This record gives sequence, structure tokens and C-alpha cells, in this order.
Amino acid sequence: MKIIYTLFATLLTFFLTALGSGIVFFFKKINNTILSSCYSTSAGIMFAASIFSLLNPALATKSYLLIILGLLSGTLFIVITEHFFNDRNNLMILAITLHNIPEGLAIGIAYGLLPISTATTLALAIGIQNFPEGAAISLPLRKSGFNRFKAFLIGSLSAIVEPIFGIIGILLAIKLQFLMPLFLSFAAGAMIYVIIKELIPESQKNSHKTLMTITFIIGFIIMMILDSIF
Repeated sequence: MKIIYTLFATLLTFFLTALGSGIVFFFKKINNTILSSCYSTSAGIMFAASIFSLLNPALATKSYLLIILGLLSGTLFIVITEHFFNDRNNLMILAITLHNIPEGLAIGIAYGLLPISTATTLALAIGIQNFPEGAAISLPLRKSGFNRFKAFLIGSLSAIVEPIFGIIGILLAIKLQFLMPLFLSFAAGAMIYVIIKELIPESQKNSHKTLMTITFIIGFIIMMILDSIF
């Protein structure tokens, strides 16, 4: 049953990415401030999700060695994956796709190890941040010369890895539940790495740095409230 929940949740996050990517059909020009705000809001939501939905349950077990190992291995996983594909074309598209891998893993691991309400909150948070993320993918592609449909399609398909890695995450979690702190902190480490390396730097390219910081905090508050309610 939890596998079905995971599949539906990750398909929802994929759909919301596609919905966000669809904004490209309605905009002729790109407002860089809006685009940067998408990145910073997504960063705030993901950062709060990493702490409240993933690290807090892991820390409750007091398995500090496993938690440290998970954080480091989650970070290393993304670093190695990025390096492996370093010579490929269209690195931006690849980086965005890689960005969605820890999100899928996080949802699957959460459904495998945490209460369904907590896992659903995490999936909802990721889905919410996937909407502006979809726009943040398709709009730059349009700006770089892609037609609207191709920009939409690439933006949407960048999230197809989420259902795949969601299923991988829950299967690992179900079979190896004693490693719960490791898996939860692994997902958190991967997500935090993406936040620091990709989302925050992209948002700070905008000259309105104070506004970008505020939208980050707004994203953080959204996820904090969702986590406390559910």
C-alpha cells in the first residue's frame, strides 16, 4: 500500500512540475526577478523539508553516527553523479534532472519509514516547490531559443526521475528499516547540497538580493507550517 502512496505522490510532484513548466505558454518575456524568486522560494521549502521532515525524525533515534554518514553519503552521491555526467551536452538540463533525484528518494524513504501524514506533507512541500521550479526550467530554455512546446516538454520531463527514485527509495526503506536514520539523513544531505550549490546561487544572481532572501524565508515558513499542522 505504501508503494502505491509513493507512486501517486511522486506522480503528483511530476504533474506539478509540468504545470509550472506550462507557464512558458503564457509569457513572451521573462522577468528575471520572478525567475530568481522561484529559485529562492524552492530553496526555502526544500531546506525546511530537509530539517523538519527528514533530519528531525532521524535525530530522534539518537543514531548520530548513521546520521552523519547519511548526510555525507547523500552529498557525495550528488557530487559523484554530477562529475560522472560532466562531459555531457546540455549540462543545465542534466543538472536540473539530477536535482530531482533526491526529491524522489526523499518521498519514497519518507513513505517507507515515517507516518503517512508526515510523508504526505513532505511530498506536498516538494510538489509546491516543483511548480515554480518547473517555470524556472522552461522559461530560461525559452529565452535561450527553444520553442515553447520543447521548453515545456524538457521542463516537465526533468521531473520524471522522481517517480523512479521514489519507488527505489521506498523499496530500500521497507527492506532495511533498521537503517532509517541513514536513509533519512542521506535524502536530507542530497537535498541540502542541491540547495546550496544550485538554488541559492541562482537566486542570488539577481540584483534584488534582499528580496531573494525574503522569498527564501517565506518558502521556509510555508514548509514549517505544513510540517507542524500535519
